[in-house]
Amino acid sequence: MIALRSSGVFLSNGVPCETASVSPEEGRKRTLTWSILQSHNVSGDKGKIQVRFDAMVSHDITYVGIIQQVRASGMREFPLPYVLTNCHNSLCAVGGTINEDDHAFGLSAAKKYGGIYVPANQSVIHSYAREQLAGCGKMILGSDSHTRYGALGTMGVGEGGPELCKQLLKNTWDIDYPEVVLVYLTGAPQMGVGPHDVALALVKATFESGFVRNRVVEFAGPGIASLPMDYRNGIDVMTTETACLSSIWETDGSVKQFYEAHGRAEAYKPLCPGESAYYDRMVSIDLGTVEPMIALPFHPSNAWPVREFLDSAGDILAAVESDAKKRWPQIEPRLVDKIHDGGVWADQGIVAGCAGGLFDNITAAADILRGGSVGDGGFSLSVYPTSVPVSLALTRAGITADLLETGAIIKPSFCGPCFGAGDVPANNALSLRHTTRNFPNREGSKPGDGQFSGVCLMDARSIAATARNGGKITPATEVDCDIRPIPYRFDAAPYEKRVYNGVGHPRPETGLVMGPNITDWPEIRPLEDNLLVELAAVLRDEVTTTDELIPSGETSSYRSNPLRLAEFTLSRREPQYVPRAKAAAAAESDRLSGKAPERLISLLNRVGDGEALLKTTQFGSAVYANRPGDGSAREQAASCQRVLGGCANFCRSFATKRYRSNCVNWGILPFTLEEDFSGDNGDCVFIPGVREALAAGKEALPATLLRSGREEETLILHMQELTAEEREILLDGCLMNYYRKRNG
Repeated sequence: MIALRSSGVFLSNGVPCETASVSPEEGRKRTLTWSILQSHNVSGDKGKIQVRFDAMVSHDITYVGIIQQVRASGMREFPLPYVLTNCHNSLCAVGGTINEDDHAFGLSAAKKYGGIYVPANQSVIHSYAREQLAGCGKMILGSDSHTRYGALGTMGVGEGGPELCKQLLKNTWDIDYPEVVLVYLTGAPQMGVGPHDVALALVKATFESGFVRNRVVEFAGPGIASLPMDYRNGIDVMTTETACLSSIWETDGSVKQFYEAHGRAEAYKPLCPGESAYYDRMVSIDLGTVEPMIALPFHPSNAWPVREFLDSAGDILAAVESDAKKRWPQIEPRLVDKIHDGGVWADQGIVAGCAGGLFDNITAAADILRGGSVGDGGFSLSVYPTSVPVSLALTRAGITADLLETGAIIKPSFCGPCFGAGDVPANNALSLRHTTRNFPNREGSKPGDGQFSGVCLMDARSIAATARNGGKITPATEVDCDIRPIPYRFDAAPYEKRVYNGVGHPRPETGLVMGPNITDWPEIRPLEDNLLVELAAVLRDEVTTTDELIPSGETSSYRSNPLRLAEFTLSRREPQYVPRAKAAAAAESDRLSGKAPERLISLLNRVGDGEALLKTTQFGSAVYANRPGDGSAREQAASCQRVLGGCANFCRSFATKRYRSNCVNWGILPFTLEEDFSGDNGDCVFIPGVREALAAGKEALPATLLRSGREEETLILHMQELTAEEREILLDGCLMNYYRKRNG
């Protein structure tokens, strides 16, 4: 199905080969990645890339915080097209006015600073970007991890809010030139195999080993021609789950037709790797061998061919239950109970968002369900088209009526099912979703409170086949049906009539509409000479996701109130983190006010003159995790730690660049360790001379682990590959402080 090659390869005459007439160094310059990154690079250094993007996108969990940051840093207008969509908090999960208050703020900001405002339920963020912003050879930055438009010839990058702030303040996105991985496609998919099947197979093959981690994946090969555009977009958006940096595809007539259909023919140009382009690695996918897939909790990489899963469902579901019990001892998972009456039975099907709610996915589901029924049992099916233009096209084609006749429910454009704010299943329910993630809590359950459900990712086609069988999990390849693609006819009228477009026309006299939940960021102090941090959470899991660092779902309704949102930090993973962090922050407040907390003096006496060190030693909290930050780009995973007094993260490595960037931009020192870490909750780490070492560019810092009731232990902490600007940001305490100082 999929083969991995970890050594370099050339692409000559459209075929991978080991040798070519050019060197690897020259061949690297012939990739699409090289041409697009270098055309946006303003550094003058081919190896140290500094990118200015063509456009940016944010949704209503992130844009308020971003605008508040740049407002505080002196921004007067948006210097590039910036789209504010309202697709994440369209549904107010906690009551009150706070969601619509943020939407009112967003519209006022679009008017004041010259942006684009997409009202609630008009489009999910990535659908609008595909339809209205993408263009061959362009680059788009989004404050959402699934910012991926590679199939449209556009390099999309998902980052935390501070990276968007840098663009709004006319700065750059800085990276070392990345390695590039060729994803070579051959063959054509079987009838009933959809884009999610290919995507899950790709994630399974690459995620755990980190095969494409922080690299750009570049799609080429004859198999691309067999894939319609929605199919390509559906695969492309899921490359985020491989932990790659970005994606790009060669383009063809299908891409040209996409842009023509959307009234933007000028956005197309042919993109193709140059002869003898060189790639550092290769993934080969024979599309004809891909089977319907299912990803079991708690990650898209925990994927199985559906038939293989059904044959071994007892063992596989028992393993999921065991994993769940280790994570949350208070729950009683009963997923094995789903095996009865000759099959495995699901309770819910969801087709939604930037991956699932595409026109072709929904029409294929309708073809499979046509004439059948979802049934009157416990199984339900909800379909969320990805934008109003898609809904309009489905309605005009009769697809909406076909689905409604089967008992399916059609819902408005909304990202909620992807992160736990829509169609939350019942306790111990099994939910099948054509969405992007099945991390813990992503479906809205709260295992820490004894609520648990199992979410499995599956393509819309197999979800429809399952729905036709009343919830009995069924691969679409085993259903007798005729899937007949129909042309998509885009109509821009809904956008023309409802979307505010103020690009290039800021109205500075406009007042920002500030609801009572919208607050400014609290003051953050610069880094002091020495640092003493208390471990408020020690997480030994292999990977810690951003959904564990700051839960999604109803908690995100408070995203415009930094202190209130911070109350939820690690709440579903380590409930004692917040009180521990607050206690450390209170001790630091006492120190700054001239008091002498006895505990701090006692700790500092273990490494020197406690009374003297107290005057020059900043105290705060820290988190240890083996590999933190897999998942979402949202900056709150770091900012919530910071506003609670978090000063450092310790880890073996960071799961994603975007989470590490968020930590740096919020002034959280990103320490890595090469050795096993023996610290525990309540232990402290003392880092002497940290300010001087950071300013001098040192990458290895000696530190002391002060263990409760035990002797001290020497540590070597690493801060590698920080740019000069990142060091300044850390010294100043955060990105806002850095820009305030620069702007006077």
